[in-house]
Amino acid sequence: MAVRALRGAIQIDENSRDAILEGTTELINAVMDRNTITTDDLISVIFTATPDLDAEFPAYAARQLGFTDVPLLCTTEIGVPGAMPRVLRLMAHAEIDRPRSELHHCYLRGAAALRRDLPQ
Repeated sequence: MAVRALRGAIQIDENSRDAILEGTTELINAVMDRNTITTDDLISVIFTATPDLDAEFPAYAARQLGFTDVPLLCTTEIGVPGAMPRVLRLMAHAEIDRPRSELHHCYLRGAAALRRDLPQ
C-alpha cells in the first residue's frame, strides 16, 4: 500500500460559516467519491483558506462528515496580490493501492480555473 496525496480546491461564494461548511463538504465529497476512498484510507488532511475566509474552520465540516479519528489541520493560504479570492484548498494523505496517474484531484466551481490542465 502506498501513501498518496490528493489535492482539491473550491471557490466559496462568501465568507460565512454556512458557505464555508457547505463548500468544504462539497469538496471533501468530490475528492472521496472520485477516488473511491473512505475515511479508513485517510492518514491526514490539511486545509488552507485564503485570508478572506475566516468565518469557520473547514475541519469542522470534515468532523461533521465523520472524520473523527483523522488528523486535520487548518491554515491560511499565502495572501498573494491578485490571487483568486475565497478559495479553500485541501491536501489529503491516504493509503491507496493505485498509481498516481489514476488519482483524481478535484477543482470545483471557480477554482477549476486554477488547474485547467486537469479533467473536471
